[in-house]
Amino acid sequence: MGVDYYKILQVDKNANDEDLKKAYRKLAMKWHPDKNPTNKKEAEAKFKEISEAYEVLSDPQKRAIYDQYGEEGLKGQVPPPDAGGHGGASFFQTGDGPTVFRFNPRNANDIFAEFFGYSSPFGGMGSSGSGSGSGSGMRNSSRPFGGMFGDDIFSSFGEGRPMSQGPRKPPPIERTLPCTLEELYKGTTKKMKISREIMDVSGKTLPVEEILTIEIKPGWKKGTKITFPEKGNEQPNVLPADLVFIIDEKPHSTFTRDGNDLVVTQMISLVEALTGYTVRLTTLDGRSLTIPINNVIHPDYEEVVPKEGMPMPKDPSKRGNLRIKFKIKFPTRLTDEQKSGIKKLQAP
Repeated sequence: MGVDYYKILQVDKNANDEDLKKAYRKLAMKWHPDKNPTNKKEAEAKFKEISEAYEVLSDPQKRAIYDQYGEEGLKGQVPPPDAGGHGGASFFQTGDGPTVFRFNPRNANDIFAEFFGYSSPFGGMGSSGSGSGSGSGMRNSSRPFGGMFGDDIFSSFGEGRPMSQGPRKPPPIERTLPCTLEELYKGTTKKMKISREIMDVSGKTLPVEEILTIEIKPGWKKGTKITFPEKGNEQPNVLPADLVFIIDEKPHSTFTRDGNDLVVTQMISLVEALTGYTVRLTTLDGRSLTIPINNVIHPDYEEVVPKEGMPMPKDPSKRGNLRIKFKIKFPTRLTDEQKSGIKKLQAP
């Protein structure tokens, strides 16, 4: 396999993105040439190795090629498992033969500067690279911070202290996603078309359109958030923002929602309230419900039908209740005969 990138970064083959970041942060700080003035050549070689290892293993495509074909595969000796350009790499056709992957490692200082942010992770000390120095100036410098940090500044940041996490990340972009009560009852799939800017290998931005698929689960509530990490615009030295969709609930003509319960209000006459009434409803999934009520319906009466409410998000096989409330329409006037009949209802 040639160079063992996992061994260089001191991680195992199942290392995730966070493991790689921690390993790179620790080793890059330890072996940065500015921290090792007495053994600069050895440090520069180590620093370059560490940077190359991190660049390969932190990129899913390069890592897949490396895992399958080793360092030789990365540098063009064998065809890649999946042809498609990605930063720091290129594919080109060789005559009638297979597409060949060619990995060109980036400058170690560029990787360091990108990881820790283009301004100094040590509080902008020194002059030539401090404060808000432009990213392009630092990219072209053989030392990303102009040699401004020596042993004393490194040592003031213990290895256990958290370092800057690299390029800043803007706040999430939030968008409302209106859903009908039927969609939230049954669950559905929504496809959202987004336009965004992405950067190519040279750093130029170009517009692209993407279709995002959102699986709405039965019982989801208003305010539920679905996050698509880093689907905002790509810009130099800034991580793309996360895109967050927030579920909203469209008003329904029959039902309102109260937690996992569904509430419906029926308008009935005074006669129906006193003599009995049958509620007929169409459920959100299209079934017909017939609920006879033989009790006297007083103004605060509520009929509860178990398990006919919304699915519970954590266990859609369980449901809340259907609660039926009533508005009683009183007559505006009564005849003498009606009054006489109603008086007979009074208890003796």
